[in-house]
Amino acid sequence: MSRKFMLQLQTVLPILVGTAIYAFGLHYFVIPNQLMEGGVTGIGVLLNYAAEVPLSLSTLILNIPLFLIGWRKLGLGEMAYTLIGVVSLSGFLALMEWMIDKGWIVTFHNSHDYLLAALYAGVTLGGGLGIVFRAGGTTGGVDIIARIASRRKAFSMGQFILISDAVIIGISLLYIPIEKVLYTLVTVFVASRLIDFIQDGAYSAKSFSIITDQGREMAAEITSELDRGVTLMPARGAFSGQSKEVVYCVVQRQEMRRLKNIIRRIDPKAFTVISEVHDVLGEGFKEE
Repeated sequence: MSRKFMLQLQTVLPILVGTAIYAFGLHYFVIPNQLMEGGVTGIGVLLNYAAEVPLSLSTLILNIPLFLIGWRKLGLGEMAYTLIGVVSLSGFLALMEWMIDKGWIVTFHNSHDYLLAALYAGVTLGGGLGIVFRAGGTTGGVDIIARIASRRKAFSMGQFILISDAVIIGISLLYIPIEKVLYTLVTVFVASRLIDFIQDGAYSAKSFSIITDQGREMAAEITSELDRGVTLMPARGAFSGQSKEVVYCVVQRQEMRRLKNIIRRIDPKAFTVISEVHDVLGEGFKEE
């Protein structure tokens, strides 16, 4: 098998596993206990409560126009893994619905202890999404619009997603009791912490110091594919005396996998140091 195929497989398989776990959490813990979720999936859950629309169908239909907008604004290359995430999520949701209808899966419902359901919903939703995000994919929905909005510098992705989730969960008060909304906040908190944990820490960014013979080519690829600024610094090996370049770049956590793929593709022998960044100011990140 080619190196390119193996790199793509290493990305696609985690997305499939993550969306399967996420779909399981929605149908096994969230819907049976009338909890909520944010984003487009949350709208699908509301439609399920209000009109019994299958979540697999509503999630797919709602994501189609958002995907087309993302394709136009961001390009097909950046949306490829999002397409995989959206289709696989809808597929696994449909599979769960079929298995529940056949009686092969008995969903978890405990009217005496909704906290337990909320906690396990947070674990499964956060675990699934964390795996998807770590692989560089998304499940579509608000993430697409948030990515476009963040490029215009109006909102960061996190701010946009938080606002949209708050609006959708607020609307859910029309269909579910307030106590279920409060339990949903527990689910959201647990899920967010688990996403951060799976993505290896809660820092806003990671810095890459890449020692390579292909500095200019790698810098051009990073600038083109990730739209990130790159600094080139001359270097010389102390033992060999050979001239090299250090490519320095700071990226967001969800961009780490894509940058690693670029490094492997351009120079598999490059020496790379990845450091945690506690805070980062400047273009493309937080500005004060």
